[in-house]
Amino acid sequence: MNQLRVLIVDDEPLVCRHLSAILSAAPDVVVVGTAADGAEAVEAVVRERPDLVLMDLRMPGVDGLAATERIRGLVDPPVVLVLTTFDADGYVIRALRAGAAGYLVKSTPPAELIDLIRVAAQGHTVLSPVARDGLVAASATAHEERAAALARVTDLTDRERDVLTAIGDGLTNAEIARRLHLSETTVKGYVSHLFEKLGCANRTQAGLLAQSAGWTTPVDYNAGVHPAGPSSP
Repeated sequence: MNQLRVLIVDDEPLVCRHLSAILSAAPDVVVVGTAADGAEAVEAVVRERPDLVLMDLRMPGVDGLAATERIRGLVDPPVVLVLTTFDADGYVIRALRAGAAGYLVKSTPPAELIDLIRVAAQGHTVLSPVARDGLVAASATAHEERAAALARVTDLTDRERDVLTAIGDGLTNAEIARRLHLSETTVKGYVSHLFEKLGCANRTQAGLLAQSAGWTTPVDYNAGVHPAGPSSP
């Protein structure tokens, strides 16, 4: 039987021991080590080469979000699965953006936790019900925000749209000028005109408007999601 090598990252020793006992009860799971913060987690991944990392979020020093980004940036990185007590929508989205394969809360029943670890290790996304519901609500809010944003930009010319899109991509005036083959002075004129036309106080507001309108690269966080709970594989 192929064994699933798991690294546990949590700053509470009792939590690490508890999770180790749960996972070790599964015949196909082996705990290869523990780490107390994000920095230790990265070192342990390089040293132990686990298949999956169970990652807490709030830890002293390097937190779980930063550690997830670092681990996922390694060559041939392991799957990172967040396991935390924090269920705020913002944490879910930030964890997925950092490269986590899923988001589970620590109240997940032991047998279900083991099953979901197996699912995540196979390349699927797993979410606790509270995390899944948060993403659905965020998607609905995003839809409303996009409709409102599109209504604000409907009267833009093609060139104004190009400039606003470039602002949303984080480009400077000089970079926009190179992208659109315009002079920097002309771009400055367009930017000032856009601020006035759209009621934006600065580049940040204009950039967020472009993103809300869907004029930058979107990310679909719901693709291939496997929910936790009775309906889980």
